[in-house]
Amino acid sequence: MELDPTEIFRQEAAELLDSLETVLLDLGQTPQDRDLIDAAFRALHTIKGSGAMFGFDKVAAFTHDFETAFDLIRKGKIDANHDIVTVSLSARDYIRTLIEDPDSTDPIIGEAIVEELQRLIGGGSAGAKAVATADEPDAADASASGGPAETGWRIEIAFEPEILRNGTNPLVLLDDLRALGPCTVEADLGAVPVLEELEPESCLISWTVTLDSTCSQDEIEDVFMFVRDEMKLVITPLATAGRPGFGLDMSMPGEAPGPVSEPAPEAKAAPAAQAVTPAAKPAAAAPEKAELNRRAEDKGTTVRVQAERLDELMDRVGELVIAQARLSQIAHSGTDLAIKAIAEEIERLASGLRDTTMGVRMVPMGSIFGRFRRLVHDLSRDLGKPVDFVTIGEETEMDKTMIERLADPLVHLIRNAIDHGIENADDRARTSKSATGRIELSARYVGAQVLVTVQDDGAGLNTARIRAKAEENGLIAPGANLSEHEIHQFLFHPGFSTAKTISALSGRGVGMDVVKRTIEAMRGTIDLTTIPGHGSSVTLRLPLTLAIIDGLLIRVGEGRYIIPLSAVEECIELTAEAEARAKGRSFLNVRGELVPFLRLRDVFDAEGQADPHQKVIVSSIGDTRVGLVVDQIIGSHQTVIKSLSKLHSDVTMFSGATILGDGSAALIMDVAQLVTLGQARAESDRTPEAA
Repeated sequence: MELDPTEIFRQEAAELLDSLETVLLDLGQTPQDRDLIDAAFRALHTIKGSGAMFGFDKVAAFTHDFETAFDLIRKGKIDANHDIVTVSLSARDYIRTLIEDPDSTDPIIGEAIVEELQRLIGGGSAGAKAVATADEPDAADASASGGPAETGWRIEIAFEPEILRNGTNPLVLLDDLRALGPCTVEADLGAVPVLEELEPESCLISWTVTLDSTCSQDEIEDVFMFVRDEMKLVITPLATAGRPGFGLDMSMPGEAPGPVSEPAPEAKAAPAAQAVTPAAKPAAAAPEKAELNRRAEDKGTTVRVQAERLDELMDRVGELVIAQARLSQIAHSGTDLAIKAIAEEIERLASGLRDTTMGVRMVPMGSIFGRFRRLVHDLSRDLGKPVDFVTIGEETEMDKTMIERLADPLVHLIRNAIDHGIENADDRARTSKSATGRIELSARYVGAQVLVTVQDDGAGLNTARIRAKAEENGLIAPGANLSEHEIHQFLFHPGFSTAKTISALSGRGVGMDVVKRTIEAMRGTIDLTTIPGHGSSVTLRLPLTLAIIDGLLIRVGEGRYIIPLSAVEECIELTAEAEARAKGRSFLNVRGELVPFLRLRDVFDAEGQADPHQKVIVSSIGDTRVGLVVDQIIGSHQTVIKSLSKLHSDVTMFSGATILGDGSAALIMDVAQLVTLGQARAESDRTPEAA
């Protein structure tokens, strides 16, 4: 199914607008950064040109004013400042609305944004023009240096024949030239074949444009900035067009760039257009094409794929993994070596296909980290709290489904950090803190988990206020003996809020309970720590993916279970001597370190006698280790995760289920919950002396 061209434009424009937002936020911190200014101009220029090409005339008209403003900034006519960045961010939001839902836009809002921009750059178009034309160099010097030409320009244009297939419309570029001033365009049709041999998608026309404008050479080059590698461009001031040695040759790859040399006597009478016509240089065409192909291969290519297709592909791979497990089980139960060899080969291919498919679905955390910069920027402005937003670990990758689900919880956490955590300037001054607060958003791998942390340097949690609010709401009895950790957990209770007033940001008790439900639905956990007067930290522990994992298949009693292989450190045997050294307590001495262990037969109330040679699977979550005592370790297993029904939503020890090769089901253990259970049991026992 082919996408509608306008839908392709919307997708590409969304990427450009995201990039533009990042550039503008960076520019707000370093207003003199030339690369950022150029990047903002290019994004606006592309949105304007593409919008006009696909019929989004309102987008092109609105963007034009901001493109002009950034053109003045990059030429040094005006300075970038915080106010221009702020109004440009508002313009970026308005452009997005114009593209996504043009009927919902209010023209008054757009006019107000443009008026504010005109005020900032000095009185609108007339003022901008006055600034742009001030302090112009002399015509003779300007022509030599690429500046404005007093008498205009002669421009020779020849595109690569493939340019139409690449989505470029030469007529739009010629219209952009016409916008620089009155011009005359002459087309050279010498390379166009007869109708029977004509290929409609090949551009075989070249043009010679006489531009009557005092614009600079840079402005002419900017019109073609995105197609410079696919064309030949010769720009010559009209005052020197008839003199040898003048003119800038912007050649295609493979051609020798440089000034136009003195032509041979017999060539002087030839039309100028012939010099830039692709058909006039057949010998050079092949090297040029080879060079273009080589560069395309070096850069690599990307394909835009709908997310639904990736989800469907992962489902198919999951079913393939299950079928492969059945085949392997049947093959190993027989004696046919040929079938065993085929089963092993299919297992290898299925494993590679699984890894490749999961790799396609993996997305760097930076894809969502960037969008929170705008959130912090706006909240900092609205609340009057200067905040530095720092991100760490943008390259950490997670499954795209996890990334999508994680966005909303992080919005709540960051808003709470700014609204509740970061103090106002007066309070920070009284505690000798910097006037600018700090929020750090980080991501890192820990085993098969990703830890996403939101940390602030604010006042920390007010445990007394949380307790008082919990007593007021009847959640605990007055004077109940609770630890600080238990008191802090009330923040995740539905409807709980310690805010004294209800505002647009907080006070209604909606947010942290939603965060907890969302993270738990993703098989994750939340850790909340605080240091009074120094800030708070919320850490989300999440699995890498919700689709397929490598697991360790075990047996406890008559039941079979899966433990995520990434959480397994080692497997050891629970010998009679080890149990004797434990002296009846649930601790195991592993190379001098005491590790608490859980007997899963007791946890699951397994029937029958335990195996005489039980095994201990040492698992870890973060810095915590726990041993899981099982009857038998069957082996590794590629596990396709299936969600449990809503009836089992309160069974926290299991995060899902999978289908085994014989068609039976096996529950997938949530090691984090088992570690929590192990910690609770360890705290109830006295710490034993090392054996």
